[in-house]
Amino acid sequence: MESASSAPGALPCYVALSQLLGLSVVAMTGAWLGVYRGGIAWESALQFNVHPLCMVIGLIFLQGDALLVHRVFRKEPKRTTKIVHGLLHVFAFVIALVGLVAVFDYHKKKGYPDLYSLHSWCGLLVFILYLVQWLVGFGFFLFPGASFSLRSRYRPQHVFLGAAIFLLSVGTALLGLKEALLFQLGTRYGAFVPEGVLANALGLLLAGFAAVVLYILTRAAWQRPARAEEQALSMDFKTLTEGDSPGSQ
Repeated sequence: MESASSAPGALPCYVALSQLLGLSVVAMTGAWLGVYRGGIAWESALQFNVHPLCMVIGLIFLQGDALLVHRVFRKEPKRTTKIVHGLLHVFAFVIALVGLVAVFDYHKKKGYPDLYSLHSWCGLLVFILYLVQWLVGFGFFLFPGASFSLRSRYRPQHVFLGAAIFLLSVGTALLGLKEALLFQLGTRYGAFVPEGVLANALGLLLAGFAAVVLYILTRAAWQRPARAEEQALSMDFKTLTEGDSPGSQ
């Protein structure tokens, strides 16, 4: 039985709120692109619109959900939650890759320069860090071979980097949103035109989604409770033969 300190409490309500905000972000992004930017298409001038939609779905919504897996599935086997966590990150990466290819291909067709803005620099940094974080996390936590002590030492860094990359992703999306509005609206942005108001609301939803996700992640009482049997199972044959154990730290 879980102790009172590890009981989920209001966790389901906050998770539901995060999903409501996340789905609202995706829906509002689609509405913005559909109503004010003509929709999305690959082989046309609308190819650029593939970029913000994919980045919001991949590096914002799915990445946020991947971070919450270990909080939401508290009673599922640890290996199952690891696999779900990893797969969500894979889906997020693939969708983000489509968005990245779309914007570079669009710039090439139009003859626009690449990687000159702060948004593009932050975006490339996020993408590289995201890939490295996934590869290192796979090597430590899913691929057999890493010892228990090595996993334990790296886990705090993995958790911190995951949250930091998520925050940087949201910040980069806000930069891109502002950049797109200034390019498209120019001085009309200051006249409270409908597109500007909708995009500002989208920015607030992005910030709200990030805040709720981070709140869930930082609540110590909502961490997945440790189970002795799972600690034993997490050690592979190499760890056992080396005499490394959870109690050796």
